[in-house]
Amino acid sequence: MEKRELELYVHIPFCVKKCAYCDFLSAPAGEREIHAYTDALIREIRARGENHKDCRVSTVFLGGGTPSVLSGEDAARIFRALKESFDIAENPEITLEVNPGTVTEEKTAAWKNAGISRISIGLQSVNDRELKMLGRIHTFREFLNTWKLVRRAGFNNVSIDLISAIPGQTVQSWERTLRTVAELGPEHISAYSLIIEEGTPFYTLYGDGKENAGDSSFPPLPDEDEDREIYQRTASVLNEYGYHRYEISNYAREGYECRHNLGYWERKEYLGLGLGASSLIRECRFHNTADMEKYMHVYGSGGKAAEGEENSACSCMKTEEQNSTLEEIEKLSVEDQMEEFMFLGLRKTAGISPEDFRRSFDRNIMDVYGEKLIKLEKQGLIRNSGARIRLTERGTDISNYVFSEFIF
Repeated sequence: MEKRELELYVHIPFCVKKCAYCDFLSAPAGEREIHAYTDALIREIRARGENHKDCRVSTVFLGGGTPSVLSGEDAARIFRALKESFDIAENPEITLEVNPGTVTEEKTAAWKNAGISRISIGLQSVNDRELKMLGRIHTFREFLNTWKLVRRAGFNNVSIDLISAIPGQTVQSWERTLRTVAELGPEHISAYSLIIEEGTPFYTLYGDGKENAGDSSFPPLPDEDEDREIYQRTASVLNEYGYHRYEISNYAREGYECRHNLGYWERKEYLGLGLGASSLIRECRFHNTADMEKYMHVYGSGGKAAEGEENSACSCMKTEEQNSTLEEIEKLSVEDQMEEFMFLGLRKTAGISPEDFRRSFDRNIMDVYGEKLIKLEKQGLIRNSGARIRLTERGTDISNYVFSEFIF
């Protein structure tokens, strides 16, 4: 029997210091706490692996937090457990997120030996003033040291993350960041616009529609016109260096698109491992608990999983009582699946295929969304060739409006 394709996401909820804009599930921790979590995570990996023997893993993504805070040995132990517990496909894409200031030569050697094939470095800006404002722990010079260590270790598939629309940022300063990074020659660049999230220091300064922080050390955010120009300049500048945009915020050299992220936008099944990690399995969405005490109670030393009591399948068809770490288990309706097909797929510059829609749902896309598609095409927001449906440049600028049109 042919095995189902599965992607794995592994969450490391630790960082050196919380950034001013970050609302991710992460926090600083000591070496002992990180090591204990690694032990618990490995127990979860082994338990989950038992329930996915019918799957073959095509991609693995270790994110956070800052996974590079792990020691080289702890990172290697996690990847050993993954390989022993899951059927890993030939030539898998295995990504590790790292932050400057947490990378050493010993760690890069351990990552390479563990089989990691792709490194994603969180830079965000080449401007030290902007980095300080964001609350990053590193300077641009420290990033360059990380870049050299990664390249010297033999990694030839490296992504660099950037953030635009930073307070006080101009089109010119953003272009300097883009050109400086592109000239280094990474295989992939992610360029996300800053989002002001509730519960963060930036929300206190800029949330609820505040145009500026009322503090000279925190200049105003770029206005809507500047933000749009920054976005448009991103594509044109990176195109000069041989990068093509394949998703709203992601650019790559040919053949280096992130397979893991493409799988997410194409609604491939993925299993989340670790604190708070989300999953999509057999058209069910659910996530692990975000409560560290609860997670460690189940998977920590002496927990139920350690005693062999927690090996019940993590299939979404099981109840929460059968697996006490899974929360918000939602069986997606056909309408939910169609919505996701549209708004996730349209994030890709390749767009969506009506034929794929028909194969997935046994419905003609025009029978379901014809009125909306015709309206959006008349508004100049999508282009429908018959074989593919894509966002136009104007549609990309107001993509959230376009996506909202496909909600039932």
